[in-house]
Amino acid sequence: QLATELADQLRPLALPEVRFEFRFNRLSSPNAQGLCEIELLFSANRGMPLQALAKVASGGELSRLALVMQVMNAEYIAAPTLVFDEVDVGISGGTAEIVGRLLRKLGQQVQIICITHQPQVAAQGDQHLLVEKQQTEKTASQIKNLDPEQRVLELARMSGGIEINQSTLNHARHLLGHA
Repeated sequence: QLATELADQLRPLALPEVRFEFRFNRLSSPNAQGLCEIELLFSANRGMPLQALAKVASGGELSRLALVMQVMNAEYIAAPTLVFDEVDVGISGGTAEIVGRLLRKLGQQVQIICITHQPQVAAQGDQHLLVEKQQTEKTASQIKNLDPEQRVLELARMSGGIEINQSTLNHARHLLGHA
């Protein structure tokens, strides 16, 4: 049942053919960890065999799986804060928006800190912090809490690149309006 639920939650995250299976390998004698060694088998693509998750999953696949597991377990976890570092790597567009929504949902249970370069993910946050490196004698980072208009400008920059124009500003406002 858990394997089915994991797959169902991951399919919208650009993994339409994902499959999971748990393999239980009985230990020769019970120990503190139990009676069996449990292995999670994974396949991201149709026609590919199930293999050990740790051996075949990409970093982006592992990040999305970790996010889905955190969302599924949120009501049972006592962690006050979860940090996701580029959980949206290798995705864009609609998939990034779905990841952002999952993070927003998880944020209803615990505090989320998410490092992202995706405007669709950043727009889902309750707060937007901009981290900038200062290149002086010694490199340092500066963190700035963006006010609503600065946030629109940053989302426009994230989605539109160097040139910020009315179209990119409208897109940024659209992202925030649908978050």
